[in-house]
Amino acid sequence: MSEVAAITDATFAEVLGSDVPVLVEFWATWCGPCRMVGPVLAQLAAERDGDLVVRKINADENPETTRAYQVMSLPTMILFRGGEPVVTIVGAFPKARIEERLDPVLTAPSL
Repeated sequence: MSEVAAITDATFAEVLGSDVPVLVEFWATWCGPCRMVGPVLAQLAAERDGDLVVRKINADENPETTRAYQVMSLPTMILFRGGEPVVTIVGAFPKARIEERLDPVLTAPSL
């Protein structure tokens, strides 16, 4: 399985400047559901390599980005396409449910 690389407030610009859609997981070390969704996101990253980038950001250690995207619960996953947030998923879900939310946006033509 692919490792999901960590980003920070300082490196978040890589998400906004990406030519490929980026799924960002906001997580924390104390968050049990975050640990459950981690392997699912690693699997998505491996299966969709080239079509989707998956990153994680520790919400406790990166309050600026967490506040900017109004993340109130963990885990929160936000899909960015063209530098804009287009899908938000709050909570831990099985892979199929996550894909149900992502696929319509990932398969839609770019604007």
